[in-house]
Amino acid sequence: MSVTVSDHELARQIAEAAGEILLTLQKSGLFEGKALGKAGDQVANAFIIEALKAQRPDDAILSEEEKDNLDRCQASRVWVVDPLDGTREYSEKRTDWAVHIALAIDGEPAVGAVALPGLGLVLGADAPSTLQPAADPLRMLVSRTRPAAEAVSVAEALGAELVPMGSAGAKAMAVVRGEADIYLHTGGQYEWDNCAPAAVALAAGLHVSRIDGSPLVYNCEDPYLPDLLICHKHHAPQILEMIGNA
Repeated sequence: MSVTVSDHELARQIAEAAGEILLTLQKSGLFEGKALGKAGDQVANAFIIEALKAQRPDDAILSEEEKDNLDRCQASRVWVVDPLDGTREYSEKRTDWAVHIALAIDGEPAVGAVALPGLGLVLGADAPSTLQPAADPLRMLVSRTRPAAEAVSVAEALGAELVPMGSAGAKAMAVVRGEADIYLHTGGQYEWDNCAPAAVALAAGLHVSRIDGSPLVYNCEDPYLPDLLICHKHHAPQILEMIGNA
């Protein structure tokens, strides 16, 4: 007899298991470089899709690695997943990559789990972290390969230290974990890049929004969601004003 688990438990279990699969593949030596990243994307996606179909057959799914079915737009419950966030970092055998499993309910990021397999961690919206006080100077996360001009400009205005890092999930969880204070992204993302991180960050009590201050909305016909701000709530008004004046 199968045991029914909550949505939060399911998200966490799938994220953790997918992470373990990815680590096994990474350590196998069967693939290297871009071939490793491609294999990781495909294998993790296949597992996640089968697990969700088995456990939540009536829910819709939006995955980076699946052909989009716009019938999902009529669904209230949609799983939004990124099987391997940070394919480049994974293929380079770094630790700043992630697995994102989220459930959007009526457009809101209601459930989320972000696995950081390289660090042996899974962070979930069901068990929010205790926020650490912001550092002085503030620490702002940026892409390690292509920092956005807007983020650099705001960091200079704040006197913040730039912290380069890989995947979106790794950056968002660095704020949740107290390793950084601000994640400002303007370089283009999709719903699967930030739905699970947004759910975890919101549960932890952080400010999460678009860069105009509006909320993140999921399960849109066009899943392009280009910008994001995650930070401590008391810093948000100042940062949003700076973005508006940039």
